[in-house]
Amino acid sequence: MVWGPLIAWYLFLAGASAGAFLTSAFVEAKYPDSVKMRVAGRIIAPVFLAIGLVMLIFDAEAGLYNPLRFFWLIANPGSVMTLGVYFICVFMPVALVSALLEILKKPVPKWLTWIGVVAAFSVAAYTGFLLGVVKAYPLWNNAVLPILFVVSALSAGLAATSLVGPLVDRERFEQMWLIKKSHVILSAIEMVVLATMLIIVSAGSVEGAASVQSLIMGQYAPAFWGGIVLLGLVAPFLIEGYPVFVTKRVETSMTSMAVSVIGEAGVLVGGFLLRLLVILAALPVLYL
Repeated sequence: MVWGPLIAWYLFLAGASAGAFLTSAFVEAKYPDSVKMRVAGRIIAPVFLAIGLVMLIFDAEAGLYNPLRFFWLIANPGSVMTLGVYFICVFMPVALVSALLEILKKPVPKWLTWIGVVAAFSVAAYTGFLLGVVKAYPLWNNAVLPILFVVSALSAGLAATSLVGPLVDRERFEQMWLIKKSHVILSAIEMVVLATMLIIVSAGSVEGAASVQSLIMGQYAPAFWGGIVLLGLVAPFLIEGYPVFVTKRVETSMTSMAVSVIGEAGVLVGGFLLRLLVILAALPVLYL
């Protein structure tokens, strides 16, 4: 089994899609007047997932020439891939219908939103379990990876939706303190979970230790420290945490907005690099 950048994009986009839908549901519950932010999250969700699914189909090259492979995939409920297909088959229509209702300026039923919330969490978790069940790769086969991917998905979806906020409704966006606090909390949790996973994997096997070594000191170290840690975690933590916990006042200048946009973009870059490097750095266990 060989996975590369296309799968990394799929995992990132599917997770961000789930996170965007969950963000829109959160905005609807806590900030009902922020209509544009809610609509943005609901439109991002099906768009991101659709792009990710196209990449997944192209990655499954054999499936393009032998469509029956897709049939056998959905006919195997014992497979994590099959469960993921089931989750997506629920989440995609719900996300798409919700987006269309928002575009048509019609209310989205509460029951539909709740189905979408459950399906979104399932999709976000599935992106981690998809790698986690591959026992030959210690960097993937651990209980912490699905948790890390769920937290990262929530953060990426929140960032994608928040990128739209300053453009469509800057005044309301700057007053959404719970959104800003969520950014800080998710970044902190993700740092802790990432460190925990690397420690566990490094202590578990020689191959796991080698994978971790390649991330923190080897060929992937520049992308890991610069892209994931600094740009994707530390910078957003400081950018969102400073006004929330230090100054405790709203900054509405163009400079503050530009810095905020950089922080959101950093979360997205870091979220993609996390999945890409987890795939590329994984080394298989050599059975004797």
